[in-house]
Amino acid sequence: MLLPIRNIGRASSAPVEPLPPKHRLLDACRGLPVEHGPDAHFVLRCACRLAELHEQRMATEPGTVTEIDHDRARLVHDIDRWVARELPTAHGGARMHTETVGTVIDRLAQFSAQAYSTLLGAPEWMVHDAWRRLSELAVAYEDLATEVSTGVCRLPDFSGHHEYERGPRELEH
Repeated sequence: MLLPIRNIGRASSAPVEPLPPKHRLLDACRGLPVEHGPDAHFVLRCACRLAELHEQRMATEPGTVTEIDHDRARLVHDIDRWVARELPTAHGGARMHTETVGTVIDRLAQFSAQAYSTLLGAPEWMVHDAWRRLSELAVAYEDLATEVSTGVCRLPDFSGHHEYERGPRELEH
């Protein structure tokens, strides 16, 4: 059963557990220690796994990434469900963001993996470009996290049945 992306039931204006700040999210994307157990932040664990999947994807032959992309889509969906459960619902007049928190974190994980890979001998302009993109998206994530946590920004609802919710083997039948 899928939960709606926006939580209709949460009336509190303060999140139970806020979205992590950008520096902790970037640390998680680099595989730096993320707490485990009951105190572990769900979003940080997902971000760490997304970065691992992007690193695997970069090392995989094109056309063989279906399972990796399926795992990424599930993690994005899980992050979006967490946001819907834990953060306050925005008022009806709040502006609509174009992406969900999960998709932004997936891109942060992708840009992080790409930026670190440029350190292995890419031309200077490519290194600079990769790190600039990562930095700009990290700032945009922090703005989005603040706006969503305070209820001044709504998120699109991409819940529902999608083909990626079925495993790659299920799609063949």
